[in-house]
Amino acid sequence: MQIAVVLFDRFTALDAVGPYETLGRLPDAELVFVAEATGPVRTDQGSLTINADRTLAEVPGPDIVVVPGGPGQSAQMENEALLDWLRTADATSTWTTSVCTGSLLLAAAGLLEGRRATSHWLALEALERFGAQPTRERVVFDDKYVTAAGVSSGIDMGLTLLGRIAGDDHAQAIQLATEYDPQPPYEAGSPEKAPAHLVAWFRDNSRHVLR
Repeated sequence: MQIAVVLFDRFTALDAVGPYETLGRLPDAELVFVAEATGPVRTDQGSLTINADRTLAEVPGPDIVVVPGGPGQSAQMENEALLDWLRTADATSTWTTSVCTGSLLLAAAGLLEGRRATSHWLALEALERFGAQPTRERVVFDDKYVTAAGVSSGIDMGLTLLGRIAGDDHAQAIQLATEYDPQPPYEAGSPEKAPAHLVAWFRDNSRHVLR
């Protein structure tokens, strides 16, 4: 089973690495990082890069597509090379997935119209503008489309899809092996829980946060 994780300049590392650590442990998985050109691709933190193994053209029909988000997503919204690849790959994929604002790229490619989907909480209105039906759920399945909310939810998405494909025991074994047992130090992981002044700041500065 070939899994293609899409990379682009200034993607968020955990958006890609969460699914890498989970879906990459599927039996007989071949996980490849793909981009328009091979070589190192810069994350949004700048000091970290991940190497693209193959070009988009070299991976036309993966079984699973994973699209991360990050500040660099905005610059990709009209990148026809990427959007065309997403449409082509989606035509034969078994699962088409995203993490965080990666769902906006799926939406821009026309793949989420009329479908339930999620994204980073600051990007939900943008999803709606593309004809999707946004929801605040952490992981959303709509047919073969699987979208995850902000950054850390890519781990949840990967484990959930892992269970669908390989069975609950395998998914639970990977969860145990990675010791994924969240115990956050603060109750601030969603706009419903976080202090109101922080939520207000992010809403006021969302253009800068998501770019």
